[in-house]
Parts: sequence; structure tokens; C-alpha cells
Amino acid sequence: MNENCKICDRIRMIKKGANPYFVKELETGYVVMGDYQFFKGYTLFLCKNHATELNELGLVFRQKFLEEMSAVGEAVFKAFKPQKLNYELLGNTNSHLHWHIFPRYADDPNPQGPVWVIDENIRCSESAKPTLDELRILKEKLTGSMRD
Repeated sequence: MNENCKICDRIRMIKKGANPYFVKELETGYVVMGDYQFFKGYTLFLCKNHATELNELGLVFRQKFLEEMSAVGEAVFKAFKPQKLNYELLGNTNSHLHWHIFPRYADDPNPQGPVWVIDENIRCSESAKPTLDELRILKEKLTGSMRD
């Protein structure tokens, strides 16, 4: 864990039972709902190891991490029934391996383009932040679609 890492901070919150977005712990990472739900069902998969690049992970762990990310994507697809999923592993802002899994729908404001071209003030507006009740429902839907 890294003291100056926002993803590590979120993992520490999960371990303390203080992260309301936490969905499920897997072998290589943590499944969490996105803070903002402009794209209903937006989910992240946070790597348990603080690493900035996939090649920094041991081969067996890396393969399991990619396999679990794929399973999380499958659960997102089953739970929220999007037209398409976008998977992104960027790390330019938070350099701790974490996948963004965005369900994309036909009525998205920019269905052909990446989510990041939509103004952050819209994507991350207060109206896109789920209430605790909405968050509970999203988490239940996702959990119900995950394989054990």
C-alpha cells in the first residue's frame, strides 16, 4: 500500500468497512461502484497490489487479475444490460492499477465516443451521484449477477 495513493486510500476504507461503494472482494482486487452513476452501473475493479503497470504484476497474479476483471465485466453486463461495455485501464491520474467498466447505452449523449469527452461537470454532477438507497440497489443488482 502506498500512503499517497487515492486508490490505496479507498482500499483502506474498504478494509475498515467505511467505503459505501464497496461491492465484493475477489482474489486480486475489490469491486466497487463508481462514485458517479452518469453511466448506470459504472463499476471499478481495484487491484489489491499497488502497481502502476500490468507488467509489474507476477504472471500468475496478472492472469488472475485479468480473468477477474473480465468476470466483473460479465456481471456488469448481466446486471445492467447495456448495449456495449467499455473497459479502461488508464492510470494517468491515479497510478494504481484499476479498471473502469462503463456500461454504454443507446441513449448516451455520445454513444460512439469515449466517456471522457463528456464534460466532467456533467459526468460528475450531483445529479449523477447515487443516493444511499440507489447505491444499495445498484450493488444488489451487481452482486446478484456475479459468479461465486
